[in-house]
Amino acid sequence: MKKILLVTASMIALSATAASAADLAARPYTKAPPPMVAAVYDWTGFYIGINGGWGQSHDNRTVDGIGQAGSYDANGGTVGGQVGYRWQTGGWVWGLEAQGNWADFSGSTGNVLVPGGTVRSKTDAFGLFTGQIGYAWNNVLLYAKGGAAVTDRNYQFLAPGGALASSTGFDTRWSPTVGVGLEFAFSQGWSLGVEYNHIFEDTHGATFVTPAGVAVAGFHTGGDTDMVLGRLNYKFGGPIIAKY
Repeated sequence: MKKILLVTASMIALSATAASAADLAARPYTKAPPPMVAAVYDWTGFYIGINGGWGQSHDNRTVDGIGQAGSYDANGGTVGGQVGYRWQTGGWVWGLEAQGNWADFSGSTGNVLVPGGTVRSKTDAFGLFTGQIGYAWNNVLLYAKGGAAVTDRNYQFLAPGGALASSTGFDTRWSPTVGVGLEFAFSQGWSLGVEYNHIFEDTHGATFVTPAGVAVAGFHTGGDTDMVLGRLNYKFGGPIIAKY
C-alpha cells in the first residue's frame, strides 16, 4: 500500500513539474527597447544659395585745397547669390565662399562748393571672397568671415538744374571686408541665415571726367559700406549623422 502511495505521489509531482515547465515555455519573449538615437547635423559639403537685403555706403566728397563738397549716405537694396564649401571637425566649422550681388545703394546731397549743384553716387554691384570660421551647436552655426571685396561705384557731380557736370564712370575698387553670420539648418540640406558685412573702402583719390572728355583730378571720394543680408542655402552631401 505504501509503495502505491509513493508511486502516486511521484506521478503527481512529475505532472506538476511538467505543467510548470509548459507554463514557463508559453510565456512570451519581450525584446529590449532600442537605444536612444540623437541626430547630429553635419555642415560639411558644397553649398549654393541666394541672398538679399539692405546696404548703406558713405560718401565724403572733398576737393584738394578747397574743402568738402558734400557728405551723405547712399543706401538701398541688394540681391545676389553665393557658393562655397565647409568642413566640420567636432563643433568647429571652416569654410570658403564667393558671393556676387547686384545693388542699388544710391544717394545725393547738395554741393557745398557749387550752390544749386548736387553730389551723387551709386553702388551697382559688389563681390565678396572670404574665409569662414565658426562653431556649430548641431543645426545652428555661428560664424565670422573675412577677406576681400570688390565694389563697382559711380560718383557724379550734377550742375544746377540736374545736368551731368562730371563723373568717375565705373569705379571698381578692391577693399578688405569682415562679417558675422548666424545660420539655421531646418531640413536635410536646407538652411536659413542672417549676415552682417562691412567693407573698408574708405575715401580715395578720384579723377572726374566731364561730358566733353576733360579729366579733372584733385578729388577724394568714397567711404565704407555696411550690409545686412538674409540668406537661403542648399548643401550637397554631408547628411545628418545618427549619434548613439
